[in-house]
Amino acid sequence: MPRRVSLPGAEELFRQTGQASETADPTVEPPRRRTANGQRPQVPSPASASAPGSASGSASGSRRTSGRVKHDEKMTVYVTADELLELEHARLRLRHEWGVGVDRGRVVREAIAIALADVETRGAESDLVRRLSGP
Repeated sequence: MPRRVSLPGAEELFRQTGQASETADPTVEPPRRRTANGQRPQVPSPASASAPGSASGSASGSRRTSGRVKHDEKMTVYVTADELLELEHARLRLRHEWGVGVDRGRVVREAIAIALADVETRGAESDLVRRLSGP
């Protein structure tokens, strides 16, 4: 019996995280998680991703978050234990109640996009400017 183990090649281990490759089969649908009641959540089409009222659709409609892609830049943000707990609670609630499975970084990037779009559209009347200006 040989002692060497056959390992898969790099192309089998690593996949693209950006756009789907041209060789991918467009008829194969990726698996989706089930919600608490056993139903599969509806996945919005790319056309409806920037619909008004959605997290990525802003009032101006021009600001979009990066979503799940490889990021080249990094920023460290310090939060209190309570803020981190609230963020994790929001992430779990998104997954449990609405079937939206995202990580904390994605939640933060969406919140940043919403705040910046609000500043662009409402200016001095935006929530961000009012909160940072003080009482």
